[in-house]
Amino acid sequence: MVHYIEMIDQPSTEPSTRDRIVTTARELFFDQGYNATGISEILKKSGAHSGSLYHYFPTKEDLLMAVLQQYKELLQPMVIGPARERASQPIDRIFAVLHGYRLLLEATDFRLGCPIGNLALEVSNSHPAPRALICENFDGWMDQVRTLIEEASGSLPPDTDIDRLAVLLLSTMEGAVMLARTYRSFEPFDQSVLALREHFEQLSLLGTTWSKPKNLEK
Repeated sequence: MVHYIEMIDQPSTEPSTRDRIVTTARELFFDQGYNATGISEILKKSGAHSGSLYHYFPTKEDLLMAVLQQYKELLQPMVIGPARERASQPIDRIFAVLHGYRLLLEATDFRLGCPIGNLALEVSNSHPAPRALICENFDGWMDQVRTLIEEASGSLPPDTDIDRLAVLLLSTMEGAVMLARTYRSFEPFDQSVLALREHFEQLSLLGTTWSKPKNLEK
């Protein structure tokens, strides 16, 4: 099983029983879905006793909430941090994030995509409380990308709507992953990312033009 974009070394300290249950559930939900994963399977793989699980998580939905909270905490070390390390320029870091999802598609032969997107499709209509945490996960993703865009603001037009651009990035990524998994092909993913990169290049050109002193525009 491929973990959720495991790009960093894991701590060597022994995790607590609660953490072990949450991590196991996260991996199983990602690998086979929330509804298809049984409590008995989580217990077996985590090595925890049922009493411990129900002590921490009276219901399966409570465990899902903990998984979604863990995803929020892992966004920076597992997704954004590695992207920052792989690229030196802010805009390149944005595309390094997208490339991380491409690597995941490649490693799983298109079987697994964005874990938050998967859960959004599966549980949003039936589980209102987890849906709110899914929204928080997407908000966190956009906040991180918004920061990268702000770092590149010097090369963008001054009236660039950064919030709108962050939404476009998230929508492109989620749609590109879904299409790649459906077609079992990188073509829709790569075409989506290429179109997004061309949009950023056009913005950069406009930013360069608009930032010229008046006496140089003639």
